[in-house]
Amino acid sequence: MHDRAQVPIPTVVSAMRQGSVLLTGQVCSRKQRRGRYTKESFAHPGKMLPSIARYLIHTFPQPGEWVCDEARRAALAADNLRLAAAQGATGAGQIVQGDSRRLPALVPQQLHGRIALVITSPPYGPSTHGQARTPGPRRGKVRKINHQYGGPDNLAYHDLDHLAAGFAQILTGAAAILRPGGIVAVTARPYRRHGELVDIPGMVAATGINAGLRPREECAALIAGIRDGRLVPRASFFQQENARTAIAAGDPQWLLQHEDVVIFESCGSSASSDATAASNRGGTCRSPQRCRQ
Repeated sequence: MHDRAQVPIPTVVSAMRQGSVLLTGQVCSRKQRRGRYTKESFAHPGKMLPSIARYLIHTFPQPGEWVCDEARRAALAADNLRLAAAQGATGAGQIVQGDSRRLPALVPQQLHGRIALVITSPPYGPSTHGQARTPGPRRGKVRKINHQYGGPDNLAYHDLDHLAAGFAQILTGAAAILRPGGIVAVTARPYRRHGELVDIPGMVAATGINAGLRPREECAALIAGIRDGRLVPRASFFQQENARTAIAAGDPQWLLQHEDVVIFESCGSSASSDATAASNRGGTCRSPQRCRQ
């Protein structure tokens, strides 16, 4: 959880505010993290692009409000917070370790109803993550590393029904700690299991509604870059290999080049509560935006 400090919005963030398509892939993932995250963080199988998190944090909460980032490795988060502080980052952060399916029990009671933004993402399992390695240059069998999540209880290793049920617990808990009008932002993408396309974004949308959240908008956060009006793909070795194998077998497939960003709003939003929140921040009250149903 982080208390957003009053810092200038970088030019790249301002430029990304273009509507439903976010230009978050102009710089590749590795370069976005280099020097800002510890080396050990690169090995985590499920990593949100820093540019996506940066966009969400600069778009929704006001300076001084709390953001809850549902990370998956507390020790890595602590190391990265220390690195950020050593580099002169402002603001404050607090790490709480536990099962995110019990979010209200983990978040300090005094912060319930004060969280402005929750950022999370469902785990996909090893099918979409990992890095390619060979025993030496241009020789040996390619192997996958850094594609394993935690223990067998991790949602990544359960079927879609169990994943949906577990993620519903996470979103229900998120709704319980949000301030009125607070936001839950979920990044998700479909993936293939045994050749069948699994609609994770659709599952997220339905689960959020069942958890008592209101759909606000759905954006496409590009993984690919754009150069001179053309996409610059950033697919992994295994994504490319799987697509080539499927095409050779007569099953044409596309390489995914974006993450769906499904954004929900707390159903506690009202004009009076927004006015109170704005007064507490020293700002002006804006009429609550009507959510798309």
